[in-house]
Amino acid sequence: MRTIKKALLALLVLLSMPFTMMQAQQAPIQNPMLWADVPDPDVIRVGDTFYLVSTTMHLMPGAPIMKSKDLKNWETVGYVFDRLTDSPKYDLQEGTVYGRGQWATSLKYHKGRFYALLAPNEAGAMGDTYIFSAEKAEGPWTIVSRMRHFHDCSLFFDDDDRVYVIYGTGEMMELKPDLSDVIEGTHQHIFQREEDETGLLEGSRMIKHNGKYYLLMISQAYAPGRHRREVCYRADDIHGPYEKNVILESDFGGFPYVGQGTIVDTEDGDWYGIIFQDRGGVGRVLTLSPVRWLDGWPMIGDENGRVPETMRPLKSNQPTTAIVKADDFNDTKLGLHWQWNHNPVDNAWSLSERPGFLRLKTSRVVPNIFLAPNTLTQRMPGPQCTASINMDVSHLKDGDCAGFSAFNNDAGLLVVKRIGKRYVLQMTETSVQLTDREKAVQNVEEKIVEEVAFPKKTTTIYLRIDADFRANGHHGGNDAANFFYSFDGQQWQQIGTTNYRLRFDWRRFFMGSKFAIFCYATKRTGGYADIDAFDFK
Repeated sequence: MRTIKKALLALLVLLSMPFTMMQAQQAPIQNPMLWADVPDPDVIRVGDTFYLVSTTMHLMPGAPIMKSKDLKNWETVGYVFDRLTDSPKYDLQEGTVYGRGQWATSLKYHKGRFYALLAPNEAGAMGDTYIFSAEKAEGPWTIVSRMRHFHDCSLFFDDDDRVYVIYGTGEMMELKPDLSDVIEGTHQHIFQREEDETGLLEGSRMIKHNGKYYLLMISQAYAPGRHRREVCYRADDIHGPYEKNVILESDFGGFPYVGQGTIVDTEDGDWYGIIFQDRGGVGRVLTLSPVRWLDGWPMIGDENGRVPETMRPLKSNQPTTAIVKADDFNDTKLGLHWQWNHNPVDNAWSLSERPGFLRLKTSRVVPNIFLAPNTLTQRMPGPQCTASINMDVSHLKDGDCAGFSAFNNDAGLLVVKRIGKRYVLQMTETSVQLTDREKAVQNVEEKIVEEVAFPKKTTTIYLRIDADFRANGHHGGNDAANFFYSFDGQQWQQIGTTNYRLRFDWRRFFMGSKFAIFCYATKRTGGYADIDAFDFK
């Protein structure tokens, strides 16, 4: 009787809850788990918390660390490094690092410390592998060592405390116990690629489960009738011999086949796969799938071997968090949801000179946004999103350009230009071509689609960008942006290209579209723009 009374009481409590609260408790995880540009994931669990690292290449700070309790609500809690300084390219001088910089970081936890290993996709010393360490995932992170380049590598601590790096297509080297360098003479090909692997094998992620070694890799199969897939090599000994199995081969949601990621366990012993999917203009998004251990293989996907539409959250009542956020710029520090395009010029921006505003100052004369320092970015997430800024341009100098962009290698810009004593707003389509080796800006095409003059004595403006990344029924996404402006924040006018196409190009930026706030000088420095807020939903 007492049990029945408890059950009835619990039911009454549930029924008395606001409907929105009940929805929040029961709302499933919708795939993609993160519909935003979060490529090359590595995920680990420490206690009851999951930590995820992703690739952000030329954005600074770099190697973002995100955490979650339920594999649904993620937030950025830190970065492995603030900036890279090996070359003036990182400062947008003497070339660029678009599509280069930090790649495919490996994240591990060993004996009370976090470790991150990454190798920029560069030639020479710029491509050296970094190993960082920290007591807490939030940082601070410090450099442990630098060594030769390892492509798309996985750091691995074995049970006997020996340490390895697995990289390339089935290559492995052992590291010294202090991680200072490799142990010479330990290079090994732990498997040879099979004849059916007609494309790249990369994205190494090594784990150990029940005494066996499992190396997960993406297989880029290019033959007719073949698809991208996730494969697994397993062995009883880390040195081999290894056998292979395809553990996931699934398209999803009207977009191409998924591939590259890892698997992670929960405190209760369940396993999940976190695998990215290319989705055009939004970038590479993360999917979440159950993992079933069948005959000793970690098979990713539902009972049909496919990425499911929804998943049950691991825990209820978790606070709602996100990796893209609105910002009123009232804090004294820049939020972790922001990243700069290349290294920032520290003395050319401020949150304190005009409290409640982000001040972006011009610091050198440049010809276009692709070479402009201190462009501030956040991801443009799907399925749809909208963001706006309120900007005071009264302190721009002649030739200055400031505004808001759907930023990528092809960028739609809402740019306020000061021409003499007057201000104009232009919606422009801007595209950059880069040299293959140096990633130097080779050519920039700019098309002014529409121009609007500011009313007299008006020096503030609201700029808005709406984006739509929903599937379009043709194995791809809408990838469309529309642009708006207002002088009062109430009445909005559309301007420029309708459904401007947002493009992902691995040969140039290799990145999904970003919201970007910018201010740069084309004639002389000394001007600045004040941004009151970044509104987002």
